[in-house]
Amino acid sequence: MSNVLITGCSSGFGELAALTFADHGHRVYATMRTPGKSAALAARADIHQFELDVTDSTSVNAAVEHVLADAGSIDIVVNNAGIEVYGPIHLLADDEVARQLDTNITGVVRVVRAVVPAMLANGGGTIVNVGSVAGLVGTPYGGIYAASKHAVEAISEALHFELSQQGIRVRVVEPGQFSTQLGANGLLAAAMTPDTAEFQRRERFHIAQRSLVNGEPAPAQQVADVIYQAATEQPGTLRYPVGADAELIIATKAAMSFEDFDTTMRATLNWYE
Repeated sequence: MSNVLITGCSSGFGELAALTFADHGHRVYATMRTPGKSAALAARADIHQFELDVTDSTSVNAAVEHVLADAGSIDIVVNNAGIEVYGPIHLLADDEVARQLDTNITGVVRVVRAVVPAMLANGGGTIVNVGSVAGLVGTPYGGIYAASKHAVEAISEALHFELSQQGIRVRVVEPGQFSTQLGANGLLAAAMTPDTAEFQRRERFHIAQRSLVNGEPAPAQQVADVIYQAATEQPGTLRYPVGADAELIIATKAAMSFEDFDTTMRATLNWYE
């Protein structure tokens, strides 16, 4: 049995990952900014819920200290907490950019900084960072989100080289489109109001994206299962793509020049604007 700390558990991948680890007999510490938002987790006596806000170092450190005091060690950390800011790059305000990057990039760094000393003292552990296929491809109207997930890729790869010889495994899970609350809870750039041309174009692109998953995103449990796999399998790999669209995009981009990839994806999405 491992002691597992997961961030961003109020819904979506984090909530399902917490349930999945618990179902496999692990001791789960499910964290979120507002504990109690998940009825599914509240119904489980074997899952510990408490506050952790990845944008606040004091909150992160307190949460890690709480787990260490209760369990004695942290064996697995899943950095899942994140937000998505929508909007063309040129319309994003400074505070919108800062919120995106602080949550998705610096938030990961805060958690890693807090848990690594304890993992090293305990002889090792596993860090799973939840990235996105957007971390490998720049997406229209989600450019700043993609930038944050590109950073997660870079951070994960660097950590892999820095920590692997000290017994800490680093994994990054790269989902495509799945049915979660991330999109519904996304933050739209204040300057991109419904009457703007950019708003209309984003709506059309969003519909075009759905063609990669036959119109309907897959169940988010698939991602939770891969998070569990990434955290527990030996020897494992650094990257874990999840979803037919993610695998298609990654394979297509790796197989050709950017110019050919651009042509192929525009044809696939019927996106010639």
